[in-house]
Amino acid sequence: MMLAAALLVSAAPWPDTPQARVEALAVLQTLNANLLSHDSATLTLDRWCADHHIAQPATVVAERVRGEDKPATADIRAALKVTPDMPVAYRRVRLRCGDHVLSDADNWYVPARLTAAMNDALEQSDIAFGRAVQALHFARHTLSATLLWSPLPDGREMTGLPGMPLRPGRLAIPDHVLEHRAILATPDGTPFSLVVESYTSAVLDFPPPAG
Repeated sequence: MMLAAALLVSAAPWPDTPQARVEALAVLQTLNANLLSHDSATLTLDRWCADHHIAQPATVVAERVRGEDKPATADIRAALKVTPDMPVAYRRVRLRCGDHVLSDADNWYVPARLTAAMNDALEQSDIAFGRAVQALHFARHTLSATLLWSPLPDGREMTGLPGMPLRPGRLAIPDHVLEHRAILATPDGTPFSLVVESYTSAVLDFPPPAG
């Protein structure tokens, strides 16, 4: 189901044409497939930023959002397989490539299942979670992957693109375009993190393919 969101004008010059809309949908589907086929969202965004020349250097960094706390719900605790009295930490970050915020991420994790060095890094720095726990050789188990916006109208398979309404100027894109929910687990299957990642319109901050 599509989520309502305020429309923004993309920082990149995506025109509001049928061809650009088809290309934008293909780009989002490619990003979604890349995220689903790799365990680390951070490393996937590194490659995305580099491949699409979004910023130089093409390295994703985490920007901590402090002063917010979202205690783990009963459902989150159940997904993490923790007892009611086991501490679950919360961390919110923006994943940024240069000046482009590609993702907002909420992360609930179990400190007791990480090393002391990992916990220190997560508490005291802005390191991306995937980089901090990379030594665990974790696996990512996707719970849901939701396209929050489609550049093409519903029913296009019946009406086709020529009848699609156009707005003049650049393509208006919502603030967030894709959401993933996933569990990170150690090789033996022990879950240690639940993440909710909301990918922003900045994943399209590059010129559309020449057509």
